[in-house]
Amino acid sequence: MLVRPPYLRENPEMSSAPLDPFSDLLKFADAQTVVSGGFTAGGAWCIRFPPPGKIKFFAILRGGGWLDIEGEPAPHRLDAGDVFLLPAQRPFRLGSDLRATPVEARTVFGPNTGCGIRQVGDGDEFFLLGAHVVLDPAYGWLLADILPPVILVRHTAPEADGLHWLLDQLVREHAADLPGAGIAAAQLAHLLFIRILRAHLVAGAPLPAGWLRAATDARLAPALRLMHGDPGRAWQLGELAKAAAMSRTTFAQYFKAVAGIPPLAYLTAWRMRLAERALKEQNAPVSELAHRLGYASESAFSNAFKRVTGVGPRRYRGTVGS
Repeated sequence: MLVRPPYLRENPEMSSAPLDPFSDLLKFADAQTVVSGGFTAGGAWCIRFPPPGKIKFFAILRGGGWLDIEGEPAPHRLDAGDVFLLPAQRPFRLGSDLRATPVEARTVFGPNTGCGIRQVGDGDEFFLLGAHVVLDPAYGWLLADILPPVILVRHTAPEADGLHWLLDQLVREHAADLPGAGIAAAQLAHLLFIRILRAHLVAGAPLPAGWLRAATDARLAPALRLMHGDPGRAWQLGELAKAAAMSRTTFAQYFKAVAGIPPLAYLTAWRMRLAERALKEQNAPVSELAHRLGYASESAFSNAFKRVTGVGPRRYRGTVGS
């Protein structure tokens, strides 16, 4: 059973220490990882996959091949130990020989094959294990829209050792018929997903201005922890700049360059995301929610909410509840 984290607690005094902003982003996107199986293959083979419909990631446990994503300038060579993640909704091909006549993925895996291991071609010199990530329908865009078409972590990368340990444990759990194996495998796969994202960020890949870049920026981290940890406080620009060890002007300029919006606009946007979630999942009066989010009156909160979302909070609650 999935238990959602209490983003806006009924009793803020009972809240624990705030998570880092990147963890907040992952939790708010409600990323859940599901092991979706894999396949072994041999000879000259090629599989054509439709647009995934969700974030998918794969680990090459044995052998090598090629990954060809529609819209990418050239195929990617894959070797044992490589891990790749596909956020983009594009068709792609996997194969030992991309010139071979492709087999459609649906004929290999079918609509209801669970998380078993399938066979493609002749032999088993290639072995791949896959998983997919389900995001919150309303807030998953916070993560999905800011990732590149493909993230490829090579087996030679500095972060690969940790990934390989997780993969080894995942394979063991996937193969074992032990109590809790399914949950253990899902947790390992989720940690693998987070480590892939972390490896991408550590590699210094350029990120567009936005939530993810801000959430992983070391200079902004102290200020973001304050805003995420106590969103109902009337934070002043000077306080946030001091936490980040910058002047007000430098902080404001740097924050906007990284996040795409000014600091206090970011705080308002974060409050509104919290308000949307609370209106969906809690029955607290709008006046109480306004108070917890730092607004002096229900009307001030309602005006801010409508300015950001296009509808008032009461109407929003009625819409999502219907």
